[in-house]
Amino acid sequence: MSIPSEHSMNTGISRRALLAALPALAFTRHLLAASGPALQIRKINTFEIRVSDVKRSVAFYQQLFGMPVQSRFGERVSMRVGQGPAFMAIRAVQSGETPAITHIGYSVDNFDLAAVQKGLQAAGFSSIQAPALSVAGLDNAMKTWVRMRGATAELYFADARGLIIQLSDSSYCGGSGKQGAVCDKVETVKAGLFKLTEISHFTAFVSNGAAANTFYQDLFGLKVQAYQGTGSPVTGIGDGKQFVMYAGPFAGGEKTPASINHGCFNMEAFKVDDVLAKLTANGLTARPDGAQAGPMMHYVSLRLPARGGAEGGTPELYFTDPDGILMQLQDQTYCGGGGYLGNECLKA
Repeated sequence: MSIPSEHSMNTGISRRALLAALPALAFTRHLLAASGPALQIRKINTFEIRVSDVKRSVAFYQQLFGMPVQSRFGERVSMRVGQGPAFMAIRAVQSGETPAITHIGYSVDNFDLAAVQKGLQAAGFSSIQAPALSVAGLDNAMKTWVRMRGATAELYFADARGLIIQLSDSSYCGGSGKQGAVCDKVETVKAGLFKLTEISHFTAFVSNGAAANTFYQDLFGLKVQAYQGTGSPVTGIGDGKQFVMYAGPFAGGEKTPASINHGCFNMEAFKVDDVLAKLTANGLTARPDGAQAGPMMHYVSLRLPARGGAEGGTPELYFTDPDGILMQLQDQTYCGGGGYLGNECLKA
């Protein structure tokens, strides 16, 4: 993980939403300290991007990764990552939106909607009716809601900084049925340039990175699995490889809404020069030195020992899709830690 400086954050937030979130957050911290984690999560199992042209984006990601479509709902397309059921969902931008990663999804074993809602309420969240997709998370800080997708109830919450999270069963595939686990019409697709194994991690830009790390560690009982420099913990998710990193503060202070700067896939046979060559041969260009990354570019950031990387640098490889959404590719052993492959992390 590296934090590209050219990717800035939006700073629009209502004062009312900010003030409303603060007492709930203080209550949650007190409650969790006294009672332990309200919920336990297993994996990062999904995320969603919103794009300007769904068909174009599906073709782009399938060309790179051979990701089969495992479900469709209206114009929303769910594309399998690795062996599944983990997936990336793609939907079209709505009025007033720009392309972005919209939310992260975690799996909960033996998911029971009422029980998970109760756990969130015990942690200080209040329930609301599902807002419009285009409503910013910070407008509903410390709120949880259920959005119906056909007959499937999908549970979300927005944290105190506006990051939107989905919770679902470990079998969830974006399909039909009570748990959204029926994906029986997986579409065949040609093999891609690279073979993905799983979702690796996300880096979220938030108003207070230290507070966000503490909040999620307490809420879900998570542990730090690596450090990328002083005050930069990597909060592990489940298997010792997946993680989320919360970076901040940034310009705008507490008025800054959360945004997901980038996501990352783990892949087989990660060799930097080979990956860059294949990306270039398929229409991506090298980002000019010192320039902001535009759509369809790639670049490598070397994470040095001062930030927990290897001598000479742990190579972290980034690319942007047709809408400029930033993604990262790493070896299947990558965990955000030290060593050339970034696979040297703290033991549980």
